[in-house]
Amino acid sequence: MQPNLNDSNLFPETTQNNTAFITTDELNFQIEQNNLNLLSRSSFESSTDDSIVKNSEETVIPYIDNNIQLNSQQNIYTSSSQGYNSENGYGLANAAAAVAKIIGEDTFANVPEQGGKNWGADAVKAPSVWEKGYTGQGVVVAVLDTGVDRNHDDLKQNIWTNQGEIPNNGKDDDGNGYVDDVYGWNFDGKNNNTIDVDGHGTHVSGTIAGTKNDFGVTGIAYDAQIMPVKVLDDFGSGSTTAVANGIYYAADNGADVINLSLGGSFPSFSIERAVEYANSKGVIVVMAAGNSSGETPLYPARYADKYGIAVGAIDKDKNMARFSNRAGTDALTYLTAPGVDIYSTLPNNRYDSYSGTSMATPHIAGVVALMLSANPNLNSNLIRQTLEETASNNIQTISLKFDSSDLIQGSSFTSNFDAGYPNKSFSTSLDFGNTETFNLSPNQNINKSVNLSFESQLINYQHNSLGNKNNPIFNKDFESMLEEPDFLF
Repeated sequence: MQPNLNDSNLFPETTQNNTAFITTDELNFQIEQNNLNLLSRSSFESSTDDSIVKNSEETVIPYIDNNIQLNSQQNIYTSSSQGYNSENGYGLANAAAAVAKIIGEDTFANVPEQGGKNWGADAVKAPSVWEKGYTGQGVVVAVLDTGVDRNHDDLKQNIWTNQGEIPNNGKDDDGNGYVDDVYGWNFDGKNNNTIDVDGHGTHVSGTIAGTKNDFGVTGIAYDAQIMPVKVLDDFGSGSTTAVANGIYYAADNGADVINLSLGGSFPSFSIERAVEYANSKGVIVVMAAGNSSGETPLYPARYADKYGIAVGAIDKDKNMARFSNRAGTDALTYLTAPGVDIYSTLPNNRYDSYSGTSMATPHIAGVVALMLSANPNLNSNLIRQTLEETASNNIQTISLKFDSSDLIQGSSFTSNFDAGYPNKSFSTSLDFGNTETFNLSPNQNINKSVNLSFESQLINYQHNSLGNKNNPIFNKDFESMLEEPDFLF
């Protein structure tokens, strides 16, 4: 289902390394003085236990993205929190915050971005998770689509094989009801040929698990395995029966995640039951929201009110793609991910950039695979909840400027930090001669402007709170007619 051509991150006096650390169970602070030894006093106080902790030996490694600003002179205190909204649901998924949360750590340190054509991995913060050693290893992601080119140089290392089946002996060796399903099954052609001709399934697979090497594309979960399940024909069309049967097959044969970069305008009881079945077996189903610019997701993504995850598309500026279906007013597990100009694999060792919610969906499937590689015991409900709580809309932004009139020279900077812990509200006081108190709430993004300087040396305040292609209007993805007149994929 390739898009059509007409589509779319207190300190006492510093000692070694000019760095001191303050740590509590709720929050980690690191403030670094650059060649600076003159600070009169400082304190950290947590309202949860009323304790003052200084000179902790525990080193914290916060995520920080500093944007130096020298012209801000206003004292500001503002805060806002969105949560779920009808436009983009819970917002952009954050793999670093999600994985950190499920293993009980603070948000992972920021790492250099991949850049270029791998902008999607940067947007969902996958590289920070890779740096921790979680790469999708041991996780099977079923791609229900037009098939997969299992011989592609960027995919062949990560193709799932049915270990219970002896190739080409004409027997159902594992007794699962499918003969010679070594590389999955074709529910459109009712055979074991899962090779992709159209290219859509191969493109999706590269985004999930393209091998990390010196060429091509690096998948979000580049050590995960792809289970090819062909439910669409060579032109990108298919039946509700094929899709439902493909879901049952994937759930029964070892898939941990199912990617559905497909959908239609009308509900299907058979697909809903299949998604429910997968959920009951702990398999998370990730579903494209649709490319018709609608106010609500298409089906089966709309079932994310109960099961699985619906995914909308954003562009490089993190704006909703104009073609993407929105989340709707009825709350469901709806996340956004990169879906415009996504570079990935195509059959016969080719690559190209596609756009669509079909391209956004495998980013989320990859993020789920990263979570499962960090904690294989996660159930589907906890995965959904964690992704919701750590996504971009569950962030509170606070801007604060300290009054530092007693300081020699003022300058300012702003730091942005990811969502996640702390899970309790608390207040913090920083004393630099004058004290300002600010309240921090769970799952927030901190944006601070601080007017602090000694001898023209900037003080860096870091808060680790884990607390056609390219521009379709409509994709063939959601506009191809099936044999059933009331369902589109």
